[in-house]
Amino acid sequence: MPKIRNIAAYQFAPLPELKSLRAQLLGLCRGWELKGSILISPEGINLFVAGAPEKTDCLLEHLRAMVGLEKLAAKASETDHQPFNRMLVRIKKEIIAFGVEGIDPARNPSPKLSAVTLKQWLDEGRPVTLLDTRNDYEVKLGTFKNALPIGIDHFREFPQAVERLPTEMKGQPIVMFCTGGIRCEKAGPFMERAGFKNIFQLDGGILKYFEECGGSHYDGECFVFDHRVGLDPSLHETDSANCFKCQTPLTKAEQQDPRYVPNRSCPHCFKTAAEQMALSIAARHAAIRALVDPMPGSVAYDRLRPFTVPLDCDGRTLLDTLCRVVAHLPRDYWQRECEGGLILNRAEQPVTAEHIARVGERYLHKFPGTIEPPVNGGIEILHEDEALVVLNKPAPLPMHAGGRFNLNTLQHILNQVYHPEKPRPAHRLDANTTGLVLITRTRRFAARLQPQFAVGKVKKTYLVRVQGHPKEDDFSCDAPISAESGVLGSRLVEMETGLSARTEFRVLARHADGTTLLEARPLTGRTNQIRIHLWHLNMPVCGDAVYLAGHKIGETQTLHPDDPPLCLHAWKISFVHPLYNKQMEFTAPAPAWAVFQPGGLPEGSRRSKAWRRPPV
Repeated sequence: MPKIRNIAAYQFAPLPELKSLRAQLLGLCRGWELKGSILISPEGINLFVAGAPEKTDCLLEHLRAMVGLEKLAAKASETDHQPFNRMLVRIKKEIIAFGVEGIDPARNPSPKLSAVTLKQWLDEGRPVTLLDTRNDYEVKLGTFKNALPIGIDHFREFPQAVERLPTEMKGQPIVMFCTGGIRCEKAGPFMERAGFKNIFQLDGGILKYFEECGGSHYDGECFVFDHRVGLDPSLHETDSANCFKCQTPLTKAEQQDPRYVPNRSCPHCFKTAAEQMALSIAARHAAIRALVDPMPGSVAYDRLRPFTVPLDCDGRTLLDTLCRVVAHLPRDYWQRECEGGLILNRAEQPVTAEHIARVGERYLHKFPGTIEPPVNGGIEILHEDEALVVLNKPAPLPMHAGGRFNLNTLQHILNQVYHPEKPRPAHRLDANTTGLVLITRTRRFAARLQPQFAVGKVKKTYLVRVQGHPKEDDFSCDAPISAESGVLGSRLVEMETGLSARTEFRVLARHADGTTLLEARPLTGRTNQIRIHLWHLNMPVCGDAVYLAGHKIGETQTLHPDDPPLCLHAWKISFVHPLYNKQMEFTAPAPAWAVFQPGGLPEGSRRSKAWRRPPV
């Protein structure tokens, strides 16, 4: 197989008409079957190119014929394969990213030190500081003995790193070096401007030193920015590789590490499942905080609420249809909405009250300048994997859009944070209830988890603080609950026609203020089941704004964040994981109203025999 020559070269020189130069160089290189990259900018040229030796000579000859590039010097090495995939010519602001104005290596360069002279100085033991200006991951593969790494991950960080150098270094002789010398062209003048008096740059960098002096005074190999990764002092490719994920160069020994999986991970970026989940959750929490400050519904917007024409309204006027679909609002209300242009078709164009509606058509009710009531956006993700998200829902926070809430809902927040995924809550909690919610990340996993709720395989345990003291430490309620909702969406106990329901309770602590902390286990899943059963037993939940003492119904459904909390918390949940097919249990931290010290009960209260402290 014919040898491939790899050339690296740069030159600081003013270059005009960059667009035409780019097109010219790209056409020539493709014609010569060269691959690699060439950066051109108003300050000069920087290239790494590989191909047949005679073709790389053609490229260099062409470049040296240009004004300012007559002395373009190239460093060359050979491989038996092409280290680049394609040919790129790019126009950049700088040929080496630095980001500091006023540094002009073409007109004001730092003194250069030849490779032979540096070796002589090192042989003689001269007092000199060798400053490695490369990135930390490059230094990892090799550097000069006793060299001082500047300590950066990107060359743009160099100015800040210089500020951290000891003041006494400003008067000492310093020889800085990099791979081929280009970074030192800018680093040297910058350090001189920063007050360093005795700065030299290694001419041609490490590669030129290898070419002229071999590996004397050098440990390891030299990192290069192509598929070869590393070159030894004889300029031959080494066994080093790059991690596909984090780009860290890897020695042959590191490639034998079980944490090295090509195209996936290496010992430097490998994360256990728990570590990876923690990173993902931290990112989700940051996204949530950015989204809820301020809450999305706190800024006025035009809300569009859809409705669909049912079969029994086919052929009727839009006004009649509205009165049928939303029957609790009077006819004159809908007449005014139509006259105000607030009933729209799918194209969001106003529709008159006399318009004939057809079954299945979709219309929009516009609410201009909507501002939603405040809620608590402090969502806490406890667990995340490919199938599920387990979160601790704050309160008040509705789970779904409805009534006065559209954007200030758990579903809207999750849709934004997990976009383009469409997470699906597998069950629901009331807006005023805190605690565990299971979220499935795909329709497939929802189909696997949802049936467990239907057949009672999901075990849920709540913490609840009630008004009053029950007679027994363990008791239950199986009063049937109405299927239809009433005022504020409330349900009632209906002994004859209600749906079967059963909840088991256990006393955790009895307090002197007349309240009791209970553990509640609903064996069925009726709406408001725990609250209704306790209300039926004359022990309403503390802070409940709907089910009041004396079997009265309140006037408020969703609380304000400043209101006393509803003391109902989804504490534990157990289920079979839809992906791993194993039983799992999660526990949410107990809220403040449920936390107390075992030895610090209020005077006059007594501890149940079944007492156990909820985890914090």
